[in-house]
Amino acid sequence: MLSTSALAETAALVGDPARAGMLLALMDGRALTAGELARVAGITPQTASGHLARLAAAGLLAMQRQGRHHYHRLASPAVAQMLESIIEVSANERSAARRAVVTGPRDKAMRAARTCWDHLAGELGVALADGLVAHGYLELSPEGGAMTEAGALFCVEFGLDLAALPRADGGRTFCRPCLDWSERRLHIGGRLGAALAERCFALGWIHRCDGSRAVGVTPAGVRGFRDAFGIRA
Repeated sequence: MLSTSALAETAALVGDPARAGMLLALMDGRALTAGELARVAGITPQTASGHLARLAAAGLLAMQRQGRHHYHRLASPAVAQMLESIIEVSANERSAARRAVVTGPRDKAMRAARTCWDHLAGELGVALADGLVAHGYLELSPEGGAMTEAGALFCVEFGLDLAALPRADGGRTFCRPCLDWSERRLHIGGRLGAALAERCFALGWIHRCDGSRAVGVTPAGVRGFRDAFGIRA
């Protein structure tokens, strides 16, 4: 049973203006750094770290480590639903607009599509992951990724030899969730991500832009990504 003190504690955590600002900034599903959240809240990074630690301890936030960076996201859909309900109740015409958080490269082409080592990233990489999940081909979360039985059949039809992938590269993870630098949502890394990118290059759906990690989508790719994955590229 929910205790009165637990309810009051959660309400107090969300009720602080700085913490409320950081939680609202995470409502779009992205994961942000402490520095980015500090700028949104108008506080110092040190103060933000204290607030984030309290929110994480209360189960409102989850932290994800990617290389040397630490990213924060809402801990569950239940937290997002709670915030949406509060917003609905408290919204009025005098509500101030939220400050937008801009992440990743400023270059438009790099944001649209690029390579992250040997797999696809940017808007295209995230859309590719979303398409596979939406079709029931892939299960993907910050904790890991796995191909479903339907996904394995799809990969065969797409021209991927899944049986060969585990032997292709030592101890590398088969499907690794990779937090996208600009989108701050997950794209597909690991051997599967590399194989998907290689296949898209081979089909002529994408091409490398000279002197950059940016990737361009060809007319064939626009049709191919739409028909195979149900996404707009």
